[in-house]
Amino acid sequence: MRLYIRKLSVKMPKSIKKSCTTQTSISSYFGGLSSSAPDRNVQSGIIGNSVELCAGLKPGPKGKHKHSPNNNNGGSLLKRAKLAHNGQEKEDMNCEVISWRVDEIRAPSSRGAGSLSSSTLERLKGFVCPSEPQGRGPPGPGNAGGGSEDADGGLEDAGGRPGDVGDGCAHGGNGPGDVEGREAVAHREMTGDKERQKSEEEEWRSPEPSSKKQALGLIQFAKPGEGRRRRRRGGVMKTPPGVGGEVSVTSAPCGISKSGYTPLEQQYLQIKEQHKDALLAVECGYKYRFFGEDAEKAAKQLNIFCHLDHNFMTCSIPTHRLFVHVRRLVSQGHKVGVVKQTETSAIKASGANKNTLFTRQLSALYTKSTLVGEDVNPVHSLVDVEEGECDDVVTDPPESYLLCLSETWDKPRKQLTIGLVAVQPSTGDVLLDCFVDGSTRCELEGRVLKVNPVEILVPSDLSVSSHRLLQSIVTASVQAGDGVRIEKRESAQFDFASAMNTVTEFYCHTQDSGSRPLSSIASLESPVICCLGPLIHYLTEFNLQRVLLHHSSFRHLSCESDGMVLSAPTLRNLEILTNQTDGGTKGSLLWVLDHTHTSFGRRLMRKWVSQPLKDAQSICERQGAVCEILESDSVTLPSVRALLFRLPDLERGVCSIYHKKCSTQEFYLISSSLSRLGVELQVLLPSIQSQLSSSLLRGLLLDTPELLAPAHNFLKVLNEKAAKSGDKRELFCDLSGFPVLQERRVEIQSVLTEIQDHRREVRYTLRTPTLDYVRVSGQEFLIEVKNSMVSVVPSDWVKISSTKAVSRYQSPYLIGRCRSLSQLREQLLIDSQKEWTNFLQYYFFRRSPRHNVGLNQGLPAHINNIHPQSTVTYRSTTTTSSQFGEYYHTMKKAVGNLATVDCLFSLAEVAKQRNYCRPVLCEGHRQIVIRDGRHPVIDLLMGEHTQYVPNNTELQGDGRRTLIITGPNMGGKSSYIRQVALVSIMAQVGSYVPATEARLGILDGIYTRMGASDSIYKGRSTFMEELTEASEIVTRATERSLVILDELGRGTSTHDGIAIAYATLEYFIRDVKSLTLFVTHYPPLCELEKVYPLHVGNFHMAFLLNEPDIATDDVEVQPEFITFLYQLTEGAAGQSYGLNVARLAEIPEAVLHIAARKAQELKNIVDARRKSKRLFAELWSIDDRKALLDWVQLNS
Repeated sequence: MRLYIRKLSVKMPKSIKKSCTTQTSISSYFGGLSSSAPDRNVQSGIIGNSVELCAGLKPGPKGKHKHSPNNNNGGSLLKRAKLAHNGQEKEDMNCEVISWRVDEIRAPSSRGAGSLSSSTLERLKGFVCPSEPQGRGPPGPGNAGGGSEDADGGLEDAGGRPGDVGDGCAHGGNGPGDVEGREAVAHREMTGDKERQKSEEEEWRSPEPSSKKQALGLIQFAKPGEGRRRRRRGGVMKTPPGVGGEVSVTSAPCGISKSGYTPLEQQYLQIKEQHKDALLAVECGYKYRFFGEDAEKAAKQLNIFCHLDHNFMTCSIPTHRLFVHVRRLVSQGHKVGVVKQTETSAIKASGANKNTLFTRQLSALYTKSTLVGEDVNPVHSLVDVEEGECDDVVTDPPESYLLCLSETWDKPRKQLTIGLVAVQPSTGDVLLDCFVDGSTRCELEGRVLKVNPVEILVPSDLSVSSHRLLQSIVTASVQAGDGVRIEKRESAQFDFASAMNTVTEFYCHTQDSGSRPLSSIASLESPVICCLGPLIHYLTEFNLQRVLLHHSSFRHLSCESDGMVLSAPTLRNLEILTNQTDGGTKGSLLWVLDHTHTSFGRRLMRKWVSQPLKDAQSICERQGAVCEILESDSVTLPSVRALLFRLPDLERGVCSIYHKKCSTQEFYLISSSLSRLGVELQVLLPSIQSQLSSSLLRGLLLDTPELLAPAHNFLKVLNEKAAKSGDKRELFCDLSGFPVLQERRVEIQSVLTEIQDHRREVRYTLRTPTLDYVRVSGQEFLIEVKNSMVSVVPSDWVKISSTKAVSRYQSPYLIGRCRSLSQLREQLLIDSQKEWTNFLQYYFFRRSPRHNVGLNQGLPAHINNIHPQSTVTYRSTTTTSSQFGEYYHTMKKAVGNLATVDCLFSLAEVAKQRNYCRPVLCEGHRQIVIRDGRHPVIDLLMGEHTQYVPNNTELQGDGRRTLIITGPNMGGKSSYIRQVALVSIMAQVGSYVPATEARLGILDGIYTRMGASDSIYKGRSTFMEELTEASEIVTRATERSLVILDELGRGTSTHDGIAIAYATLEYFIRDVKSLTLFVTHYPPLCELEKVYPLHVGNFHMAFLLNEPDIATDDVEVQPEFITFLYQLTEGAAGQSYGLNVARLAEIPEAVLHIAARKAQELKNIVDARRKSKRLFAELWSIDDRKALLDWVQLNS
């Protein structure tokens, strides 16, 4: 006989009161248990004594059921669990029937349940799952912890911190409300005790499910006291509709209606509907919880346990570890939203909505480019970083740009114009650019590599070529360990009309002195405006849009009049920013030059290396500063550099304050660092003025103390101890300027006085003159009485806790005063947060004095006294959120000066360590003259023990401007041409160069075509890619450019390759007239030296040849053996000696012998052809008989 059990009309524990939903079979998660074989599940031990789940149920009148008083433990109920197994979901669209065999029913355990009567068994026959949930839905994911929240809205929790509604469920156990006595629970509800208990982080490694853990994975019956309590109205028990009465039998598919979700689930769904693309972390008491697909994704990325709770999968993380997990999720390319509770327990308990759900709102969104906020920047002091306490935190990348692209197709001209805006919210930098690009997207690729964005904003209708390029960049970034996130937006936002409306609305309301006027924005190119509009929309979601307001942050990315052009192939081939092996920094030019000690200095050095200067005066100023640092004997410069050690990231810190997203700890750390720098630089001012001669260093160091002056006064307003601990209630030293906080403090002190005065009455009642309040486990104002004196305790006192020796009470008066005290303290915290936000607004967003006449009447006096010469306003933040002042920008400028000083010290350290020389810039001359030049990266990697062979270079624009370089494979040709290019870049960065002497002209760009690689994502072969890059160089190179072509034409047949290489090289010699280095293995190209003897020279990399013995027919031909000398020597090489490289690559000897024999045969054929051609030419030139006879005799 089989029993079919449906939803019983009994007030079941909430752990089993679950509507029938579309769920994944739990058998797929627990390893091979079939969802279609309930008998097998029973036999496998998952259900066990299945009849025990109904053992304590007795039929009541009118078809109702109630729990037997003797049954405190129900059995396990098989429940379909929606669990992710190997990344798949198997859904059962129909509600399956759960059955048991009567012959397998055993007596319940001895812990109290009586056996089922025969009448009960008969009534259980034929019960099935209903097709639709009836009555109240199942309890929400927030109520498994023992709270009393009903489906139609009830108390969210019975004790603990407000909203602590998931702890019991997360562990499959009981909540805090189930283990407290009624008196203690009632007291905690009244006092709203917020003392947090230290909870360990739930990072469960994927468990091997034992039979016990499998059973715990099923929702089990709770004890009668742990079930959901019904609320009484008018003394009548409220019975859910649909419970009792006749039950219809149906097998229709089950589904969850809106009423089937718990209040917390409905609240989550409402927020999720507005942010579908974000992973939402919902604050529930001591934890942040993820639900549904968000939980499955978060559990996979964070390697934590995910389980079923009511209608959703869920996982949780502790509140104090939020920043760790948010950064981990963001680093994997996710957008993460943090949903926080907006109510506190004590204030809610005293309000009219005390029986409703705690309200929650999305407080912040985070992506890779928008990691600005108190939740994700919790480092309170430098000690955390220095002592390695934050090793598990995913650190910020050196640069975190958000790049926005727009495309405009010009039909008449048949050309594509790309607009580009890159913004770094963490530092406030904004880059603009507009350019015409071809089908190869070479221009776009070069700019993306320079910006190095972590997030890219594109329209949904982006062109195929651009999309393929971005996808290749994303793939490369993932391989390098730091993936780029691509965000697609509606293409309508990128239309010029829509973007212009957005820009106009954004800028027309901000006409302050620091903001960028609308007229200057309207003058930008239309493709740039098409990027600004969507960017404003996007940053507004994160409350970071103010970074686009100030004009000082805007600069053009590629201004050809200011910087040297470095194309995308040049950045890659020369390994300027990253190496080509693993994409890391080591082995690049940036790695050689970057010896900075600050984060902001490191970012500036990257900009210097990727954008060398073209202005001779600016280059000479940097060289002069480096020379001053190297040659000066003053103690001032070492003192200045010592100030740069152990500094926090001031640039990001100031910008975090600017966005009003910093914590008190971060504010104090940044402000104290700025103040210390200002004071110590002020002390050094006399020696700086008298001892330094470099105009650049003097200007930077003399201006910085004045720019940092306001930072001295910031700290005077704050309480150092409270700022370091994050206590905003005690943050401000002088409350005279904060009347709201002052009033709240007075109210709190009044309540404390009343509580202390009540102590006299307590002493009199207990007849204990020396009695005083005690504090136990965070509970204040407890009256501790020895158990021998309990008889004198008044009957209306509430017992809080007890031990074997003493009991602790509170009188009704104390309970009321403590409740009032908790409410006042929570209100003080809310008011302190508001005042903290206003404090940030008006300390870093000051208006210019001409905009604030008469507007400072509402400002706290202590703020006005900081800088009485400037008037400011202290209105609400909402009405002045777009006000800008001078402090943020002056601080940013001061940090920029310190970054420049750090970079100059870095260049000086590199020059000193490697014995570099100062290059001489010859403005107006096209030349590259280098004596004993070395490759900077190889020279550093080889170290001091292995000497790098130096080489000379001489290129003159009016003389020999082209070098054709030949020689054996592996002889050092590519290293040599890279060396020349890197030395030229270093010189225009302002650095010393690895040579004994260098005289260089100013180059407007360096263009390279090197290596052999296809572009599958672009649909181009190796040879097509080679010629495409060559075409770009032919189009863009000028007579002031350095062009490097390495083995052009090798991707096709010999004749076609020679023809293409010859024609291209001749074009550069004759038409472009650029400085050119051409590496080839085609001997016919060397003939160009005869055609252009004044402008072309043949060179090769020297070597020693050990030729084998002359081979005969019966002796095998042996490959030649080469010794490389790595020395550039004048003249062309006769061969490339590729068989020597084959030997080095350990090609089998048999193959080498065959290859050598074949090479000899081909050489003999070519020599015979050349000899015949030579003889025919000689014969053709003979015009008399005597000469003919002599020629025949000579060649016979």
